Amino acid sequence: MSVSSSPIPAAAAAVVARLRAAGCVFAEDEARLLLSSAHTAAELETMVGRRVAGEPLEHVVGWADFCGLRVAVGPGVFVPRPRTEFLVQQAAALAREVAGTPVVLDMCCGTGALGLALAARLGRAELHAADLDPAAVRCARRNLPAGRVHEGDLYEPLPASLRGRVDILIASPPYVPSRSIGLLPPEARLHEPLLALDGGGDGLDVVRRVIAGAPEWLAPGGHLLVETGERQAEAAVLAVAEAGLAGRAAVSDERDATAVIGTRIL
Repeated sequence: MSVSSSPIPAAAAAVVARLRAAGCVFAEDEARLLLSSAHTAAELETMVGRRVAGEPLEHVVGWADFCGLRVAVGPGVFVPRPRTEFLVQQAAALAREVAGTPVVLDMCCGTGALGLALAARLGRAELHAADLDPAAVRCARRNLPAGRVHEGDLYEPLPASLRGRVDILIASPPYVPSRSIGLLPPEARLHEPLLALDGGGDGLDVVRRVIAGAPEWLAPGGHLLVETGERQAEAAVLAVAEAGLAGRAAVSDERDATAVIGTRIL
């Protein structure tokens, strides 16, 4: 989340001290954000108390900075990660090759941040999104156009009119192996939904389901982009090939991000 680097007001020193004592590494930056978000002293006290108790800053202030956009985030909803901006960059480059208005599907959408950011970059898109979690769907409906967020298990709730028409299918599904959930930071482990984090034994249970269902929904020449861990990329590319798509992986060392890309051959 981007915040100002200007000097912090002296009156905020107590807030900084409380945040620093709670282990917030960027205590001054967070204090500025909390001070600018609170409308009253009572509201500030509540917000600082929530942050000191370990709640993600984005949940406390109600938004996350993603690709330069302010994305609404609610309590108990997965917070979009900066590394996932790499997935959006890759998707935008491919979408610009589409003639006319590209049809975009944000699968496992959470807040809808990926679809929102991609549509903003393109300037035009027929955007749809889907998620299983009702809290995520409510949040995504705050960020995305009315009637375009579908609630249900992966492709199940999508309108039949989308079948074979999707130019860009972008997804950041859960991909943390079950055994590694306990190693996540408390902010994620205690305050984000398990179904948005836990990817099963090798972390690819949901990823494989997203890949397997994609060919039916992709337009000829359409692209699937899925975020995984770097060590999972080889297995995910194999799953893409098994689904009948041309697969490859793109990696950003700068963002520590991996995108597995599948293309429906014309």
